[in-house]
Amino acid sequence: MTTSSTFKASSADGYELIMGRWSRRLVEPFLDFSGWRDGERVLDAGCGPGNLSFALAERTTTTTIEGVDFASTYVEHATQRNRDPRITFRTGDICALPFDNASFDRVLSLLVLHFVPKTKEAVAELRRVARPGATVAAAVWDARGGFVANRIFFDAAAVVDEDGAQRRAKNYTRPMTRPGELAAAWRTAGFADIREAMLPIRMEFKSFDDYWTPYLSQDGPGAEYVATLDAAKRTRLQDLVRASYLDGEPDGPRSYVAIAWAVAGSAPA
Repeated sequence: MTTSSTFKASSADGYELIMGRWSRRLVEPFLDFSGWRDGERVLDAGCGPGNLSFALAERTTTTTIEGVDFASTYVEHATQRNRDPRITFRTGDICALPFDNASFDRVLSLLVLHFVPKTKEAVAELRRVARPGATVAAAVWDARGGFVANRIFFDAAAVVDEDGAQRRAKNYTRPMTRPGELAAAWRTAGFADIREAMLPIRMEFKSFDDYWTPYLSQDGPGAEYVATLDAAKRTRLQDLVRASYLDGEPDGPRSYVAIAWAVAGSAPA
């Protein structure tokens, strides 16, 4: 299947290490911001291994949830985890959602749109499947100014070689990650009653190994870059990242702030 995402997806375990543990933490303030009601039909667009869907189900009793993701390995993992008959997962493209017009009472997308090159098409699809008056909400990381753990890695990569520098530039200029960009996209798409917010969480690591190991998996842009390096460059990168992580103190726990931009609006009639 042709996808509209640039996120390198290989395994749910790899996703859990690099992002799943943090998406579960971000889910709670995102749901507080975007809202929910019992009895709704909700779309989780870009569901990954299902963290948003499962968290929403815990807050409601009669809501039904459809999760869609381009990565079949994530969808399979979510399906295997699922014990709730109200939740269904399927493989699909956020730029061509497999649902009829006006199918959902609430449409949510968490940590997805910044990996979609054709964001205008994706936002149009989120609007298309939302019923008139339905809330459509999304959140993405503030990659340039509010994502410290990620910045440590890519600033080091930019020192290793030109490819690392180019990947850093790409990472910090992904669509929807700059101030006001999500809200502007929502206005262009014709949503009403638009609200914006910054959603902060903390990312806590037990040690440098806890921080570094996810980059040795096969999921996400950092691991994708590491996989291109020869042994010497990989060692160079690891040494640079370790120096930034230690930051003059012995190895051990570290806590970094991570900020997501969020937007919500009502689908027009």
